[in-house]
Parts: sequence; structure tokens; C-alpha cells
Amino acid sequence: MDRRILATIKSLEEIGIAEIYGFKEQKSKPDKRKMLHELYETLSKERKCILYEGSSGYVFGDGNPDSPVVFVGEAPGEEEDKQKKPFVGKAGKYLNAKLQEVGMRREDVYITNVVKSRPPGNRKPTREEMLSCLPYLRKEIEIIKPKLIVCLGSTALEGLLGKALPITKYRGQVFEYPYSRNIKVLLTYHPAYVLRNPSADSEFTEDMKKVKALLGIIF
Repeated sequence: MDRRILATIKSLEEIGIAEIYGFKEQKSKPDKRKMLHELYETLSKERKCILYEGSSGYVFGDGNPDSPVVFVGEAPGEEEDKQKKPFVGKAGKYLNAKLQEVGMRREDVYITNVVKSRPPGNRKPTREEMLSCLPYLRKEIEIIKPKLIVCLGSTALEGLLGKALPITKYRGQVFEYPYSRNIKVLLTYHPAYVLRNPSADSEFTEDMKKVKALLGIIF
């Protein structure tokens, strides 16, 4: 505790004031960037998250660790594998544009993937592969403590919650995050799907607006 506060308390005690309320030591704010860095170092050393042959290593999360929203994709692609950042290819550029369209910025959100290295031929990760990376994804979320997780595609939802649901039926729905009652999960299309199916653009935009509505904030 600050010496000046201690001196003030002592002076008050000397004049007969025995109990003083309202003085609390300030707790230091957790350094989330450092905690995430330590997590990624642990992942790299343990290699329990399956590392695909042909990939150049792990691709970790990127963005603002104090963000109230975390976007979760399926897996890194070719460009992500090269740059070691998630969503930096065509799908990432589309996502950035959509975030801006609804008044959000890429640098204000946090983006990661279920698996942390590029699957051969960009194929869908197997259930075993997703489970091998799940503890690290959960820890990322535990460190960031967002209000909302946005699953970009049904594979992301399957990897996070273990639910294999048809995207066209459940897109836009909100789920409970089983590991924290304070976190909601929104399912939407993967940006790569929208690029292949332009008719889904309006629904994806609708979901991005829903993100802001669920958070109740302005970026």
C-alpha cells in the first residue's frame, strides 16, 4: 500500500478512528499479451496440437487481447501459413471489409483458429485433430475473457463445442459457451464460403451487425 495512505491511516487511528473503510489495494491488470505469448510458447514446445506435415509451423491468434469478441475460424490456409497470422488471405480481406462496413476494425477484435497449422490441401481437420488443439483454444478464450465468440463456419463450431450442425439451418443462432456462462457463441458463415457463394453476403452482413447488437458497444 502507498506510504502516504499508511501515514493517513496512522494519523486517523491516533485521533481515535479505529476502523476505516474504502481503502483497497489496486490489483494490477493481467498482461494478456504476455499470457498468450506464454501459451503459444507452451504449445510450440509440447506439440500436442497436431502439426501437419508440409506446414511451416503454428499460426497463433492475432488482434486485441482485451477485445469483447473473439472470431474463431477452422484452420490456417496457405497465406496464413506463410505470414503466420490468421485470416490474411482473400477470406481475411473480405472479413476485414465486412467489419469496417458495420463499424468495427480488425485491430479491435481477436481472431484465431480451432487448429493452429495448415491441413494438407486445406482439407477439413478431423475430429481427432481438432480435439488435440482444443485445450489451447479454450485457454486462449480463458485468457481473453470475451463476451462473445463468433464461429466462422460450422467446422469452427464443431471444434469449439463438439456440435456438427448444418450451417444453412443454424447460421445466426446463438449458443451457450459451456465453460463460462458469461460468454455467448454466434454461428455464421466462413468468409471463404461467402466468397464462393455471393448470395450469402447479405446474411453474413446481418450477422456482423448482430455481433455489435449482442455486445451492445460501439467500436
